[in-house]
Amino acid sequence: MDALLYFVLPVVLLAFGLPVYIVLLLTALTGIALNPELPLHSLQTVVFGALDSFPLLAIPLFILAGDIMGQGGLARRLIEWVMSLIGGVRGSLAITAVVSAEMFGAMSGSAVGCIAAIGRILYPALRDGGYGPKFAGGLIAATGAIDVMIPPSIPMIIYGIAGQQSIPALFLAGVVPGLLLGGLAIVYVLIYAKVQMVPLTSRVRWTNVLLTTRDAAWSIGAPVVILGGIYGGIFTPTEAAGVAVIYAVFVSRYIYKEVTWADLWKISSTSIYICGQVMIILASAGLYAWLVTTSGMPQKLVAGIQAWDLLLWQLLLAFNALLLVIGSFLEPPAAILVLTPLFLPVVQALGVDPIHFGIIMTANLAIGMFTPPFGLNLFATHALFNVPLPTLYRGVLPFLGLYLVALMLITYIPWLSLAPLALLK
Repeated sequence: MDALLYFVLPVVLLAFGLPVYIVLLLTALTGIALNPELPLHSLQTVVFGALDSFPLLAIPLFILAGDIMGQGGLARRLIEWVMSLIGGVRGSLAITAVVSAEMFGAMSGSAVGCIAAIGRILYPALRDGGYGPKFAGGLIAATGAIDVMIPPSIPMIIYGIAGQQSIPALFLAGVVPGLLLGGLAIVYVLIYAKVQMVPLTSRVRWTNVLLTTRDAAWSIGAPVVILGGIYGGIFTPTEAAGVAVIYAVFVSRYIYKEVTWADLWKISSTSIYICGQVMIILASAGLYAWLVTTSGMPQKLVAGIQAWDLLLWQLLLAFNALLLVIGSFLEPPAAILVLTPLFLPVVQALGVDPIHFGIIMTANLAIGMFTPPFGLNLFATHALFNVPLPTLYRGVLPFLGLYLVALMLITYIPWLSLAPLALLK
């Protein structure tokens, strides 16, 4: 009965096209109605309690900081600086997109924000520079996954809250996997550019490098301030998000002078709308996760899986397959809040480090964001740049294959995630 309620019912409701938060709320309300022992007043307590978290404040602040940096000139100067450093290489324009996504990810953990900031500048240049709309659209959609893996990552913040794990430790554990995704993408870009004989860009000129470095100094300083402050013990991740907003406003308004106070109001209004969408999902997912936990489902799941006597590698492979499918339908915040209470006890019982599992879960959901046919990054790229969805589906397939290779490495080589933590200790 529990399996029908907590797993089958949500799938059926999703198949009818209902929004995720409605699906989770209806499932939770059905569970409360069928269980008279659960007090009805617990509903509002759990819903508001799911949002009553200091680390959760980092999410709207990082979203706002990313939007301001994307429209306030910081992202553009960062891209120009990266481009000046790798000119003269066949494929340098596409490599710029990957490297810029890595650096933008260190300022904001929003995948859609990365697609908007990087894509607005580079998609037209890629499309008209010998790459074509299929490759350009696929590359831009895939770069959002890199942004999710590079700290500060919003999904990692949510996993840290849901799994009661250290958020700074998760950030540090995500560095090498994030670089691995970017490195594989760059290798593919170099091969593609050579095979397709993509035109060369202008060679590196040190005068231009110096000029772009001076112009982008404040942009380069953003990740240094944010991550340096966290690991230097100066402020928490939530406080770092607040500092990021102040830094973005100061640089955009007074240094680069590319936005007015009226522009900042419009940017903030858009960010509030996005944050509202995220928060209502978090609240409804918190209620669903609480109901699943109180029903004893995690303990039943642990006992059932142990009875199957699966080897650890088989279990992790099954989790990866399930997470990839779920990640292509659900947004990462909802997926993490719903699945963490179920999966984390299972893997911990088998000796998997919870920080390592957090990186596995984040990587799966990041890849799911551009997995056809329903990945969020695909719809964002389609809406922003008017790339037909069938063209995007073909364009992301090579990157999907590469990222799946990276996922296997991340899953079965814990050292990739845990080595930075060991070095820090």
